[in-house]
Amino acid sequence: MSQKIFRSTLTIAAAVLLASLVIILGCLYEYFGMVQANQLKDELRLAAYAVEESGHRYLERLTARDYRYTWAPKYRLTWIASDGTVLFDTDESAEQMENHANRSEVREAFASGESNSVRYSDTWAERTLYCAKALNDGTVLRISVRQVTVLALVLTILQPILLVGIFAVILSAVLANQMAKRIVQPLNRLDLEHPLENHAYEELSPLLQRIKQQRSQINSQLRELRTRSDKFEQITRSMNEGLVVLDQKGLILSINPAAQKVFGADCSCIRHDFLSVESSHEMRQAILAALEGGHSKIRAEKNGREIQFDISRIDSEGTVIGTVLLAFDVTEQAFAESNRREFTANVSHELKTPLQSITGSAELLENGLVKQEDVPQFISLIRTEAARLVALVEDIIHLSQLDEGAAPAQETVDLFKTASDVANVLRDSAAEKAVRISVTGESVQLDGVPGFLHEMIYNLCDNAIKYNVENGCVEISVFKGEQGAVITVKDTGIGIPAEYQSRVFERFFRVDKSRSKASGGTGLGLSIVKHIVQYHHGTIDLQSEVGKGTSISVTLPAACF
Repeated sequence: MSQKIFRSTLTIAAAVLLASLVIILGCLYEYFGMVQANQLKDELRLAAYAVEESGHRYLERLTARDYRYTWAPKYRLTWIASDGTVLFDTDESAEQMENHANRSEVREAFASGESNSVRYSDTWAERTLYCAKALNDGTVLRISVRQVTVLALVLTILQPILLVGIFAVILSAVLANQMAKRIVQPLNRLDLEHPLENHAYEELSPLLQRIKQQRSQINSQLRELRTRSDKFEQITRSMNEGLVVLDQKGLILSINPAAQKVFGADCSCIRHDFLSVESSHEMRQAILAALEGGHSKIRAEKNGREIQFDISRIDSEGTVIGTVLLAFDVTEQAFAESNRREFTANVSHELKTPLQSITGSAELLENGLVKQEDVPQFISLIRTEAARLVALVEDIIHLSQLDEGAAPAQETVDLFKTASDVANVLRDSAAEKAVRISVTGESVQLDGVPGFLHEMIYNLCDNAIKYNVENGCVEISVFKGEQGAVITVKDTGIGIPAEYQSRVFERFFRVDKSRSKASGGTGLGLSIVKHIVQYHHGTIDLQSEVGKGTSISVTLPAACF
């Protein structure tokens, strides 16, 4: 701004100086030209009186006195006869001069008595003023004087004009610079934080008032944006899903803690290229697909977890301004889908096996291919496989109910009494295998589903009996622990290899399938135990050693739900 003021002031000063010189020179030139013209007329009248009195004698005496240098060095007198012949001239010989009858000032003087005219030289650097007067004897006396033109005058005094101009420009520049600084200085001192408290120029009051209003609007909008930003940050920070916002160039604008954990990054990655955080080819292609099609989706493994990435394009007024990436941990979902597929396959297999035995035995009986003495054996096989099929279906239904969270109402259960009831029910089957079963501990009460808890203990004890050795034992203990009620079922059976201990609670998993089939198990007992424990918000612990036996401890809170 100061530069504009400086240039404007300097330009105005230069223009004023130039205009002043032109006006002054023009006025002075015009004034002195008029004065000289009037003097020329006065000189002509005096000369006319003298010529009428003395004629040639006056003019000759005037010439003898060197009129050009003493009387009026710049004036020239010419006496012209009525026919235009030059009778006398103060500068040249009359005989050598041409006829002046056609000269405009002479012709007009003969016609009207007096006349004036101006003629310029060929270079227009000089002009000549003529004034003619008719005398009483019919002749004309003409006087003339030479003048330089304005152009010649300017060229003559060009050097002083330039010196004055340069001095004036320098002075104007200094003054313009100081003036610009004085004008701009109050503007530079304006306090835009408090516009109405400034006292610089009265003319700035409307502007400062407008700045005050705009500043209030901006502050209000900033507060609103800050509130929205805080809300967005709090929401994204508490999200379990990862959220990454990218601009149109792929630079990270925002990344929440969940996404930082997924990609192993921190807040320092903001304003950096997202591909520096996640450089996989699949992710790059997914982002490009989202920019082109509006949405894309991929799955990838991160830190041992399966993550699903949903990428969407962000549009604003028809222009792509970025992308947003959501990361969902679908490990449990994928695991559940895998379990469901595996469960379906296992169920199909487990149902098919007894059905094939039943169908095969029935066909043999129907076709009369079984000897009469073997009929009871086949009928027993059909009954056994049918019972196994019924037990399997019941277990599957029970697992489905547990998966759906459906259960009867809760009530107070004495865990020690339940364990004793289970031991009494299984005592005969234990005796058949020469296995001793015992219950020790104390009465512990908790809130739960009696049927579920009875089945949980029953399955643990049933497995302990089935996979025990002859003359072995099963010990059931119930007591109060630090975390709640604890029930432990310990046997002296065959034990579970270490590599299988983490899988025994999976559905249909069997360490020794041939032994399990011989014992009549469905492969769902321990899985049902795990679901019942989870339903009661408890924990389960397994300790086993091959050839020495297995110990399973279940801890349940003293009060559930």
